Amino acid sequence: MISRVVRLLDSFDRDRPSMTLSSLAAQAGLPLSTAHRLVEELMHYGLIRRTDSGELRIGLRMWEISARSLAAMDVREAALPFMDDVLSAVHQHTTLAVLDGKSALYVERMSSPDSVLDAARITDRLPLNACSSGLVLLAHSSPEFQESFLSGPLTKVTDETPTHPGFIRRQLAEIRQRGFVALPGIGRSEWLGVAVPVFEARRTVAAALSAIVPRDQAEVRLIVPALLTASHGISRTLAPARRPTDSQEG
Repeated sequence: MISRVVRLLDSFDRDRPSMTLSSLAAQAGLPLSTAHRLVEELMHYGLIRRTDSGELRIGLRMWEISARSLAAMDVREAALPFMDDVLSAVHQHTTLAVLDGKSALYVERMSSPDSVLDAARITDRLPLNACSSGLVLLAHSSPEFQESFLSGPLTKVTDETPTHPGFIRRQLAEIRQRGFVALPGIGRSEWLGVAVPVFEARRTVAAALSAIVPRDQAEVRLIVPALLTASHGISRTLAPARRPTDSQEG
């Protein structure tokens, strides 16, 4: 039952924000009668709603429930003012992504009105090897998780997406050493993503902050300081320094 409900809800995306019942059933791979029964119940709870045209789309109750994902929302709220500073410096896109399964899930994006890139949108996700944010998240995850990810099939999104485990391991080591990654064309051929980690308490990675710019206009030497300054500010907000105890103050 749960898997069928997930298939129904997962059928909606930016390209298909609404659809007829028959289209939804086909997209979810369910018999029409089964889809009808489940949709009726989901509509009762506000998880799916019917538009004025009669098509179905995700209900506001889904947004209400998802907003209770405190970990992602906390880091997003902490990051917003700093992301605004980054956007002022790069004049293209700045994004915030968190680790979700074996993907980088984008929870925020700020964009210049002049930018033509329509990617890394909120709720979009990419394989960890196919975006700068994903590589940062992977670099600061546990060794066990890294090996699990690298031992599985690695998706090639563009001709430049790294899929060789040895090459990716070297990149992860460089990220930990340098504090950032800047690999052009791995998610979109014409664009460069530069990403840095955001940490919470105990130096646990909370998110990846990135700037996405046209690769032929990339000024990495200017982008990295802006990202690092912002990530340090977000990290301080998420894990403020503890005040010394009375015994330590003496």
